Amino acid sequence: MPAKSKSETLIHGIKPYKPAKNEAYMGPAQLEHFRAILNAWLSELSSDTSKTVVHLQDETANHPDPTDRASQETDMALELRGRDRDRKLIKRINESIHHLDSGDFGYCENCGEEIGIKRLEARPTAVLCIDCKTLDEIREKQIS
Repeated sequence: MPAKSKSETLIHGIKPYKPAKNEAYMGPAQLEHFRAILNAWLSELSSDTSKTVVHLQDETANHPDPTDRASQETDMALELRGRDRDRKLIKRINESIHHLDSGDFGYCENCGEEIGIKRLEARPTAVLCIDCKTLDEIREKQIS
């Protein structure tokens, strides 16, 4: 089976967007494309969360061996940390969907410039263009 090229790589099950010649940025087709990506991502995260709940309920056995108990508690802590990270990501995805609904999606919160389709496909929750994000990271490094 041949390797997929970058243009064939799916984004949460969705094919990358190929804009038509002279297509307006963030027109209806592009907005629906990103809505589909964000909704698919939400669905994946919700499925993972459900699996975690079932897994944690199944793993509530009381092990008499302290080492087994400690190992189980460590596993549960790691699982819960991952779910907390997912919870924060779900919040950001919902904010991105709100930006889609309000017409602000795809534009930088700092300068108002286009973020770009490729950047949004790589990071659908991006709120800064690459230039503003780079400056933000430079400032962050100078502070720390």
